[in-house]
Amino acid sequence: MAEIYDCAIVGGGLAGLSLSILLAKKGKKVAVFEKDNYPAHKVCGEYVSMESWPFLNSLGLDLAKYNLPQITKLQISTPSGFLLHSNLDLGGFGISRYLLDELLFSHAKECGVHVFVNTKVDDVLKCEQYFEVLNEGGRIHSKMVFGSWGKRSNLDLKWNRDFAIRQKNGLTNFVGVKYHIKTDFPSDSIALHNFKDGYCGISKIEGDCYCLCYLTSSENIRKYDGIGNMEQQLLSRNPFLKTIFSESDFLFDKPLAISQISFLHKNIEQNGILMLGDAAGTIAPLCGNGMSMAFRSAKLLAELIEKDGFNNLTKNYQKKWNNEFSTRLFVGNTVQQLFGKNWTTELVVRTLGKIPFLLNKLVKATHGELF
Repeated sequence: MAEIYDCAIVGGGLAGLSLSILLAKKGKKVAVFEKDNYPAHKVCGEYVSMESWPFLNSLGLDLAKYNLPQITKLQISTPSGFLLHSNLDLGGFGISRYLLDELLFSHAKECGVHVFVNTKVDDVLKCEQYFEVLNEGGRIHSKMVFGSWGKRSNLDLKWNRDFAIRQKNGLTNFVGVKYHIKTDFPSDSIALHNFKDGYCGISKIEGDCYCLCYLTSSENIRKYDGIGNMEQQLLSRNPFLKTIFSESDFLFDKPLAISQISFLHKNIEQNGILMLGDAAGTIAPLCGNGMSMAFRSAKLLAELIEKDGFNNLTKNYQKKWNNEFSTRLFVGNTVQQLFGKNWTTELVVRTLGKIPFLLNKLVKATHGELF
């Protein structure tokens, strides 16, 4: 008989590890399956809204001791070089995924979570009494299974999730690229520099490093015959990006990239498995709030399980998810449609510069309250 867990979580990123800690603290026997190991770099803007600070402290992470940069200012540039400045009311902080995931992983183990690293899940089957999680090392049984594998997984296609089928048919295909760099940039600011069919963010993380991360279409990379050529010939048309790419020290031997990113609507339940984090809905990186959504979705699920167990969990979670994130995702993905084309980006950014309260309203619509 395979080992039986109360909860199994497929994907050991921010949402999955946070949920595992919350459930383990309530006495649940929890297993997490992560296809990679810790610590590891991941494609991510590495800016976390301050709404998540109390939550991470409540989990047991002592973030204060890392002297993380507090980010309170926003810059947005157009492809031609027009620069907009604004304050961020709530603000955020910078931390690398390399550090943050490692802190969550270590704390999860301290809380008694069984984390299977370097373990890819091949399938999850609903049996009569339990779910059966099939992986490279064998199988386990669990009363409930949650999906937190990020933006894409082999299971998305295997289960014919609607967004994955539509993406396979060519409806959306974005690529994310990340570097860590040393550069001259204010530690209290985050910048979003636009270029044709993409935008690039820069902000400080721990130590003396900065995260440089951009999103673009896969077509751009094909058109310019690779990432390096695209950066030299397209991104560098923006004078701010030209300065960053020519004058910074790049700390990675090569860029870290992820393809097949989709912002299509995702269902939060499939085959009896509830999704959280990016597996349930991906907000445009332009809005800089995906990590806080991951944390908050874990908290929502844990609270529902503590209150009612697994009774009516799908229905209650769907309602909570919609209340919390549907507007945020809609606004975020709508805002993204306004950027990418040179003339619309110029128009929108210059207009926001003349109507600052509108910019503040858009930022607030993609962020939540402290939790």
